[in-house]
Amino acid sequence: MADLDPPGELGAAERRCAPDDDRGWILVLCTGNVCRSPMAAALLARALAARDVNLLVRSAGTLPGGYPALADTVAAMAERGLDISRHVSRAAEPADLSGAALVLGMARENVRHAVVLEPAAWPRAFTLKELVRRGGRTGPRPPGEPLAAWLGRVQDDRDRAALLGSSEADDVPDPAGGPRRAYADTAALLDRLTGQLAALCWPLRD
Repeated sequence: MADLDPPGELGAAERRCAPDDDRGWILVLCTGNVCRSPMAAALLARALAARDVNLLVRSAGTLPGGYPALADTVAAMAERGLDISRHVSRAAEPADLSGAALVLGMARENVRHAVVLEPAAWPRAFTLKELVRRGGRTGPRPPGEPLAAWLGRVQDDRDRAALLGSSEADDVPDPAGGPRRAYADTAALLDRLTGQLAALCWPLRD
């Protein structure tokens, strides 16, 4: 089982990888930071580490922090070889967003929160599902293209009004309070989506 870094000012799911030309970090954002975002951050950190990508992966929520990951969240990650038992939730702050190379919301409401808190984050803030969908249409980031430039192409014709409401197409279901099977299903979805995102943003080269 992979053991992630202990919680601290950067969060439990951060991982430092080998050098890359990108700067900043990836912020994964949900509501309570006790379920979806720590799952996604841990899974994305592992996917990036496998590609020798030098980006920290942080997670945060839109609510006040100080809480451990839910027991079923920890169990779902343990089944996938990741230990997030030391995770402690925290609320996103403007500095988290201003310094992020990429902000990944688990739902539209999380991206709305990010853009209200730090309006300049808009070109770098997507739901995970939205970015995978748009990135798939745009195509993988080519060698030498900065991440920000690729995100700019992905965002072409994007409308802020698309963040209104909720949508199955953009929102990762929140299993909090549901049966244990729901946590496993969400973990499986996030594993697939983070793997697809890593392949789009940091494709392996021959």
